[in-house]
Amino acid sequence: MLTPDNREFARATDFRNDDISIGELLSFLGEHKEKPLVFAYDGRPVKPGYHVTEVKAGSFAALDCGANPESWTEIFIQLWDVNEEERTHMSAGKFAAIIRKVTEYLALDPTAKLTFEVSDGIAPMQLHKASIPVIADGYVDVELTPRAASCKPRDRWLAEQTKVASSCCGPAKGDGQPCCG
Repeated sequence: MLTPDNREFARATDFRNDDISIGELLSFLGEHKEKPLVFAYDGRPVKPGYHVTEVKAGSFAALDCGANPESWTEIFIQLWDVNEEERTHMSAGKFAAIIRKVTEYLALDPTAKLTFEVSDGIAPMQLHKASIPVIADGYVDVELTPRAASCKPRDRWLAEQTKVASSCCGPAKGDGQPCCG
């Protein structure tokens, strides 16, 4: 898969369970082009007639709740969850071809945060993140879960605490410092 400047999308294999990038998704789909691609949300799969109605790329700059500047790129893929007569779920290859067509007009950062906007045309659009795709019963299954709001300073603090805890190799000495030998 090429970006507009003819660079290959990164063939990333470092998937995270809770969120993947467009590059990671396309890399996975490239291995399963002929399989049907089924997105699932709210405990059910999208209808076989679903459409990719819009792909948007954005660069954002913000100030978080701790007055820290933030910036990121994000790609939004809009899915219209409808059922059309005699249609089946699109193949992983067709989905990838749609994204490739988009890259003829828009620069898509392969590492960008990926958000799906999903609606059946009646209910309000909902924002979702995509989990690691899996192969299930001969199709590619991508679970979409609601994208929750978060506090970025708290998230950074928690990540740092996890990093510190995982780097500790033993009980603390009397001075409160971890004992690493």
